[in-house]
Amino acid sequence: MNDNIDQLSINTIRTLAMDAVQQANSGHPGTPMAMAPVVYCLWQQLLRFDPEDPIWPNRDRFVLSAGHASMLLYSLLHLTGVKAVDPNYETLGELSVKLDDIKRFRQLDSKCPGHPEYRWTSGVETTTGPLGQGVATSVGMAMAERWLAAHYNQPGYELFNYNVYALCGDGDMMEGLSGEAASLAGHLKLSNLCWIYDNNHITIEGHTALAFSEDIAARFMGYGWNVTRVGDANDLTMLRRALDTFLKSDRPTFIIVDSHIAYGAPHKQDTEAAHGEPLGEEEIRLAKRAYGWPEDAKFLIPDSVIENFRNGIGKRGKELRTEWEQLFERYKKEFPQLADQLHRMQRRELPDGWDKDLPAFPADAKGIASRESSAKVLNVVARNVPWLMGGAADLAPSTKTRLTFEGAGDFEAGQYGGRNLHFGIREHAMCSALNGMSLSKIRPFGSGFLIFSDYSRAPMRLASIMEIPVIYIFTHDSIGVGEDGPTHQPVEQLAALRAIPGFIVMRPADANEVTEAWRVIMQLKHEPVALILSRQPLPTLDRAKYASAAGLARGAYVLADAKDGKPELILMATGSEVSLCISAYEQLTAEGRRVRVVSMPSWEIFEQQTPEYRHSVIPPDVRARISVEQASTLGWSQYVGLDGITIGMKTFGASAPLKELQKKFGFTPDAVIAAARKLLSVNPSRSEGSL
Repeated sequence: MNDNIDQLSINTIRTLAMDAVQQANSGHPGTPMAMAPVVYCLWQQLLRFDPEDPIWPNRDRFVLSAGHASMLLYSLLHLTGVKAVDPNYETLGELSVKLDDIKRFRQLDSKCPGHPEYRWTSGVETTTGPLGQGVATSVGMAMAERWLAAHYNQPGYELFNYNVYALCGDGDMMEGLSGEAASLAGHLKLSNLCWIYDNNHITIEGHTALAFSEDIAARFMGYGWNVTRVGDANDLTMLRRALDTFLKSDRPTFIIVDSHIAYGAPHKQDTEAAHGEPLGEEEIRLAKRAYGWPEDAKFLIPDSVIENFRNGIGKRGKELRTEWEQLFERYKKEFPQLADQLHRMQRRELPDGWDKDLPAFPADAKGIASRESSAKVLNVVARNVPWLMGGAADLAPSTKTRLTFEGAGDFEAGQYGGRNLHFGIREHAMCSALNGMSLSKIRPFGSGFLIFSDYSRAPMRLASIMEIPVIYIFTHDSIGVGEDGPTHQPVEQLAALRAIPGFIVMRPADANEVTEAWRVIMQLKHEPVALILSRQPLPTLDRAKYASAAGLARGAYVLADAKDGKPELILMATGSEVSLCISAYEQLTAEGRRVRVVSMPSWEIFEQQTPEYRHSVIPPDVRARISVEQASTLGWSQYVGLDGITIGMKTFGASAPLKELQKKFGFTPDAVIAAARKLLSVNPSRSEGSL
């Protein structure tokens, strides 16, 4: 075997990847083999990361955007001895990735799943796999560091100065998301951000020349990045020189590294099999022979390699972390309030008094748009929670998400202390960046029109997988957008968001439900949430007459009820349609019908309640039920049952004034009353049966 410890360590990374993919009979061995020298150089020589404490706040971040090359990262986590961390932020004595996990790569319950997963494997900074998401998320991480430094660094106390590295490939570069994110990073001059591009000219279909021929260096120079090139992925000297150039740059850095996929496996170079399939036993033997490796050895880790990493990144990382912790102990004594904020932020805890001065809105038949009431609540909450920050995809004047209190400021290139973010018309990159900020323990929000949530679905889905509490604010929530027409009128978006597991959707009915929605949202630690708001005014309900808006905390609640509490008909709605149901309720009640109105701002939270509570709100024996929502009816059948009626959108909308649209599509009190009379005539009051 090769006595050169650097080469020995690199080949250990390679052979672990080959053996794991072969044993799993699944995976991508090519990129781990080709990029092993790059990650070795970065981790062993430069990365400020302590394997003993992989959540140390000022650690450098390494993002494997090319998530299909997951064995590259798993090999590093094992060889460097990264320790596991539990949900209580306690470092455990065991390894994050054991050799048995590597041997069980891509198998059930292994800490080495097919693509890296945050919260599942300690040392993984973000879940990756969908191409482009990793690099875009890294932009949010870099933004977070700049904001943390601006707010918490004090003279003599540089608490935050970490860098963010992302390893990406041709697939990342082809995805439009990477262009959005790189454009934003260049505009913000995020000099703490470095993307390392594995330029190997291979994708699943074959050579990139089939579909990709742009000048990638010119593209990134156009974005305002510092661009450098390493002609051979195996040249550690040139790799280190390129990384040193990054450390001196005043802009984000893009390092193009030329490589050959499955380097060292000559019979499989530049083939799809080396990229997306195991090499095969014979090819592995040939590769190991080229490395000077025992050809029949599997999962071999020389002791000298473990010692090498321990003396490199292990020693350096521990020294850096210890120095930081000593600095923070002194910081706590001199700046106790700031230190307390950092402590709470890292644990996703809220400040004392975070909900003081939350507004209560008086009854008002004319009312206020929920985007307007949300603006009032958001500004109060953000004043009380210093690390709540966010912005819009160029729509803050419309979504009403600008923080207007004194000192809020704007986050801009060279001025990173502001809490108003400007993402430009980049919905996809915005939501990926929000994920990066949340992973850095800032509490971020981003906003846009509900119709454009389609552009953001991939990062929202990842936020749910990662269990991070990102806040998405979507306004213009229905055909109430009016004259803008069907291209801007969301119909299927609510159903699409509700379909994401672990994702919470809230569509409040009036200003006081908005206040209660924010009260719930801020206490979430592991669930992303979409707050769905109206452009048009919503009547502020008289809470002395109807139930308290605090019922929102349980997802759905009885807003208005039959006098004896035994309804023969239940009207259910969310958002702007709740007041419509109240109007129908008043008329039907005057006619002597026993009617209940249920406000259902969040199906997801309602489903978390006990069966007893859910049945108390929607009794199984009351089968006359009507749902009303200006959106696709998909999903409402679980609540209206076989005998009920859903009033919703069966088609796209139309371009017309709001009142005309409401009449055309049946969102009027008269339409609800007609449906109620029809339903009661064929399904009179009775107590037998259930859903």
